[in-house]
Amino acid sequence: MKDTLSFSSHAIARMFERDISTDDVSSVLREGRTIQEYPDDTPYPSKLILGFIDQTPLHVVASYDTIERGIIIITVYEPDRDLWDNEFKARLKK
Repeated sequence: MKDTLSFSSHAIARMFERDISTDDVSSVLREGRTIQEYPDDTPYPSKLILGFIDQTPLHVVASYDTIERGIIIITVYEPDRDLWDNEFKARLKK
């Protein structure tokens, strides 16, 4: 059985606002790199994944439902250069 991909209403709204496609998100999931894990998130642990679409950084926050075998996209955004390091892997301390 193949994992299903679903999007929270929040993720759909942010993707629409930011002109981010489902193909972009799928690409980040396939080729991106986990830069942060949130094991205490509920109802499922989640992670922050960094990928690049045409050299533009993209962060995807996703969780995995092990029972239903599904990936749930929580939010998607282009990281703010003022808030993240040069590699977009760590939030700057202010």
